[in-house]
Amino acid sequence: MFVAGEGYSAVFHAPPQSVDLVAKVREVSDAWLQIAGRRERGFTLGEFRDAYIRDPSGTKIVDFARSNLHVVSYSQPVHARLPLSELRTRLHSIPEHPEWIPYRTSYYNETWGFCLAHAQREALPDGEYEVVIDSTLADGHLSYAECLLPGESTDEVLLSCHVCHPSLCNDNLSGIALLTELVRALQARSRRYSYRFLFIPGTIGSITWLAHNEQNVDRIRHGLVVTCVGDGGRFTYKKSRRGNADIDRAVLHVLATTTDDHEVIEFYPYGYDERQYCSPGFNLPVGSLSRSTHGRFVEYHTSADDLHLVQPAFLAESLEKYLAVIDVLEQDRVYVNTQPKCEPQLGRRGLYRAIGAAGNARAHEMALLWVLNLSDGQHGLLDIAERARVPFSDIARAAEALQQAGLLLEQKPKATTPVDR
Repeated sequence: MFVAGEGYSAVFHAPPQSVDLVAKVREVSDAWLQIAGRRERGFTLGEFRDAYIRDPSGTKIVDFARSNLHVVSYSQPVHARLPLSELRTRLHSIPEHPEWIPYRTSYYNETWGFCLAHAQREALPDGEYEVVIDSTLADGHLSYAECLLPGESTDEVLLSCHVCHPSLCNDNLSGIALLTELVRALQARSRRYSYRFLFIPGTIGSITWLAHNEQNVDRIRHGLVVTCVGDGGRFTYKKSRRGNADIDRAVLHVLATTTDDHEVIEFYPYGYDERQYCSPGFNLPVGSLSRSTHGRFVEYHTSADDLHLVQPAFLAESLEKYLAVIDVLEQDRVYVNTQPKCEPQLGRRGLYRAIGAAGNARAHEMALLWVLNLSDGQHGLLDIAERARVPFSDIARAAEALQQAGLLLEQKPKATTPVDR
């Protein structure tokens, strides 16, 4: 079951300057599950037409039309008159932050409730209250958007975000925004890998996509779940279940060489959709790169997760990190030194300064020497960058210079084999 109200749709209305993201919009229903010969709990549609509380004077004090956070998601329909003592058992607030409205859900419980600011809750007068939740819970379908940018290879990088949390800016919209900009940026580039972007409801969306695409998941070589990338918290990386996949190494290298403060979390089976992609039957190389993580910033799942928390500069910095990781994946290749017996003369090839070296020039020359020494057909450029503790971009530039000088030959990868699960 999943809440996907009538207002939820996988159609993007982008401004004129934006790319058209919706390459495919899928609607998955029980009918498809029957065709596929699968079983599932089913997709339940939760539609809210109206919801409010009127106080004893008849004044509407809580109104779904003003904030959809006011209603506990997936609430059953109700129309009743209750004394304050009984109504209080259905109200949710945050005493520590008396002006914020919490976000609460009840996907699998047959119940109803309202969320409101604690200050408002505490000020409610005694008397009889009218409560209305005009909702419908019925069998429905699940929609998601999928965009594929083909590359030179059919091997894929999977980038996934969730679209199901209402009115939450960091824990929902920031991932959508960053993924949109990634599509725009990568669409303008030549691509070694193919890139698959998923805009899906959390949990059931990834489960559905995996069930629908099980025959093709072996193409996924790297993956990231994108969430909580718009606040000012330090960068946090949650590793894939494998723990040492190339995507884990690429992200950790980028963070180690571009940030002074970041956190690395080992995989654990809770969180966002990485736990579905990393379930033992798939064990895909998918991690999650965020800033503050779920439940670890005070605004999480509250009305304070808004545009005061999420800032353009923070989103831009997150986009920069994602693009740096993609650069590593795209440029990580294996080379062979064409003159492996002792160091070749670099000066006459214009690769070495004639008199000494300092600063960036010296760093570039050391990168050249590292690449020459470890380009033995066994080490990729990421291996070299890790061992040399040099930013990958410096190693990649050195490799390009050496290749142009005829000192390196790229070793083509072997034919693709199924991913080891």
